[in-house]
Amino acid sequence: MRSYHQYCSMARALDLVGDRWTLLIVRELLTQGPCRFSDLRRGLPGIASNLLAERLREMESAALIARHDEPPPIAATLISLTDRGQDLSGVVRELTRWGAPLMLDPPEGDAFRMHWFSLPLRHLCRDGAPDEPGITVRLGDLHDGCDIIAEHGQVDVRPCSTERRPDATITAPPEVLVALFTGQLTIRAATAEGLVVDGSTAALQRVLPGRGSHD
Repeated sequence: MRSYHQYCSMARALDLVGDRWTLLIVRELLTQGPCRFSDLRRGLPGIASNLLAERLREMESAALIARHDEPPPIAATLISLTDRGQDLSGVVRELTRWGAPLMLDPPEGDAFRMHWFSLPLRHLCRDGAPDEPGITVRLGDLHDGCDIIAEHGQVDVRPCSTERRPDATITAPPEVLVALFTGQLTIRAATAEGLVVDGSTAALQRVLPGRGSHD
């Protein structure tokens, strides 16, 4: 692990999390929760398996992650963030917010995973009908996606689950989803750009920011 050799809290923090891929590993563990090595590898296109293993060893030495063996039916070693690792959620949130304006014009050939929207959606969505029964809006699918759950005025975003039946499932090019959930496109305009809503459009409208999102 490289070091800046500076007696400064920012420099000491970057000694631990400033290497390439480290904060993206944190992003995956915040998004997916405890997961297998293969789940991390799938969520980090472009990283070599040996480099991922090296980063995980470094993060474990720094007490940012822990491994634990789960009994059947999981029967696998799961990787999770420690409390110290979870404390990085604010750093990841602010980097996500800061980088949002860079998302509207994606470079050609960039990899994309639908579940990457989980973290920003936790801060972008709101429950526009808190007095109505709870709803679930699914982005993507069980293999790669997330569920937006709005209930009693609160919004949560979780990995897709077979235990939830979505009121609406939506797909679209990633830049269209960014524009939709940041209030720059209405549902109608996003539909013209490739948005597909399978189910209740009203459910989608309920979790979008701002007003007039259906016009």
